[in-house]
Amino acid sequence: MTTLRIVIVMFLWAICFPLIVTGLPLAPHLSFATLRAVIAGIALLGVAFYLKRPMPKGWTTWWQLAGIGICATTLGFLGMFHAAEFINPGMATVIANTQPLLAAFLAHHFLDERLNMKEKGGLGLGFAGILVITTPRFIDGAAGNYLIGMTYILLAALGITVSNVLIKKMSGSVDAIMAMGWQLILGGIPLAVISLLTENPTTITWSGKFLVSLISLALFGTALVYWMWYLILQDTSLTHANVFSFLVPLFGLVLGVAFYNEALTASMIIGAGITASGIWMMGRPEKAQ
Repeated sequence: MTTLRIVIVMFLWAICFPLIVTGLPLAPHLSFATLRAVIAGIALLGVAFYLKRPMPKGWTTWWQLAGIGICATTLGFLGMFHAAEFINPGMATVIANTQPLLAAFLAHHFLDERLNMKEKGGLGLGFAGILVITTPRFIDGAAGNYLIGMTYILLAALGITVSNVLIKKMSGSVDAIMAMGWQLILGGIPLAVISLLTENPTTITWSGKFLVSLISLALFGTALVYWMWYLILQDTSLTHANVFSFLVPLFGLVLGVAFYNEALTASMIIGAGITASGIWMMGRPEKAQ
């Protein structure tokens, strides 16, 4: 059941970038990001209050929620939304998928999660497969401004990595719906402030296309994803769950071929096979001695 939840989360994450790209021409970046966070946070808190879930207690808990919000929502959304303007999906995929590697490093030092050789090999294979898939996109020069785009997507990956460590440390001690709802609201506050200082939110084009993109991204790509991810980290290690992040670009390839008429190349097929092997290696249970 946990593995199925992880796969569903990764599929929902895979559709986030196309939804962001769809909505960006219709709204300032951070205004769009703020709306995504606030709508998702309100939706989760609404469900939590309706179900009479317990409120987080203690200043330590609230500081942790604020830390998760700033890392996952403020930095994560700021990086993703700005990166979408400067960088193509191939470049974004490679840099964003350093996140499982960063998470494994932090989990080793702060969560006492130790990787055996099989797990290290699986993690390396997963990343190697992504490199095989995306290297041709670097060579063809299709990406935009590499330096700016890489900076933003790396900022997002770093923020999400740190937030995952904080979520893992908190998981089980605070109700999942309450925790994720409040972190989205707390993380959305800095986004709103920066947006008001640097953008003009009145220029949002409130079209049907924008609303579909926004609501889908907020409810399914954010509220549902964060709630499920919190539950996942209650039951499994951060490193084990995170290796499934390599599924995101694989789902992206399938969606691109199915809905955007993208060609399926040899490098995509080979890279997908390598990445799938890495995920299988990480998820395969140890043989009994």
